[in-house]
Amino acid sequence: MNKKVKKLLSIGVLALILGAILTACSGKKQGASNNKSSDAKHSIALITDGNGVNDNSFNQSAWEGFQSYGKEHNLSRGRNGYQYFQSSSAADFTPNFDQAAKAGYQTIFGVGYSLKDAVASAAKRYPKKNFAIIDDVIKGQKNVVSANFKSEQASYLAGVVAAKETKTNTVGFIGGAHGDIVDLFDAGFTQGVKDQAKKMHKKVTILNQYIGNFTSSDKAKSIAQSMYTKKADIIFHAAGGAGDGLFQEAKAINQTRPAKDKVWVIGVDVDQSHLGNYTAKGGQKSNFVLTSVITGVNVAVKDIANRAYNNKFPGGKNLVYGLKNNGVSIERGQISASTWKDAQIARANILKGKIKVAIHPNNK
Repeated sequence: MNKKVKKLLSIGVLALILGAILTACSGKKQGASNNKSSDAKHSIALITDGNGVNDNSFNQSAWEGFQSYGKEHNLSRGRNGYQYFQSSSAADFTPNFDQAAKAGYQTIFGVGYSLKDAVASAAKRYPKKNFAIIDDVIKGQKNVVSANFKSEQASYLAGVVAAKETKTNTVGFIGGAHGDIVDLFDAGFTQGVKDQAKKMHKKVTILNQYIGNFTSSDKAKSIAQSMYTKKADIIFHAAGGAGDGLFQEAKAINQTRPAKDKVWVIGVDVDQSHLGNYTAKGGQKSNFVLTSVITGVNVAVKDIANRAYNNKFPGGKNLVYGLKNNGVSIERGQISASTWKDAQIARANILKGKIKVAIHPNNK
């Protein structure tokens, strides 16, 4: 083989090696799938509150909406697609918004009223980015959209269910801390119980107590114990993480009884049925979650992300999601066929305006 041929072969081998190196260096970012694309203009980021993305509540629901948005538009998880930034405490809010904005995410969501100030501040620092606050209202900022929910509507349906399903004619409501949001759950549930009881010509007692915060599960457990002792057989909570105490007490009681004599829990925000699994006296596997009142955070974040995707980001607006657009709902759960039928009739009458439920404070 002459020197010229050897030289040409050496150049070819070198080119192949360089090509392989360059190909390796241009791989997908962590979390991205090879069959997915990425697009900075349509990228979205979620800033969680201190409860994390697997909170059985708003953060989890929001992340489900993100995943659905990514799947619909063939976007990958990670930079230029969709991602979440975990907050351990309020001190992480601002740094997480900064990190998301500087990483190139275009539409950034803050989930929960505790992030309101951080969203408003970040929107001022990054005027070319889109921001969204879930479960509160920010006014006067053109690059911020607010999203809220007619929780009273779904809670009314839960009240209808509780009034019809109770065997003791006593039900309970445990709230976290008073405020516009939780008070809506309370008012809707109370109205639903009263309306259904009147329709059935019976009296249903409603036990009502607030914890004072959304973290004291031990206090929620104590309140639940008192309510169940006072013959409540169904308790609905709107208490965030503190609501775990209600599930703990219901489980403790139900484990000592036959499954047919169980006390019930109505979950909140997401389907909480998985928290109701237990073994009844006698060894029977059972579940004590009657239904859950769903707050469609996943519906809202996907809707807002899609509007941004279509270059129609609703900055400056307050979007309110209710029964009409599946922004709130209740799970079928273990509701009897007859009771489910009554709940659906009530739903239809709310949508027709025949039933007026407490007015949403952000939609007056």
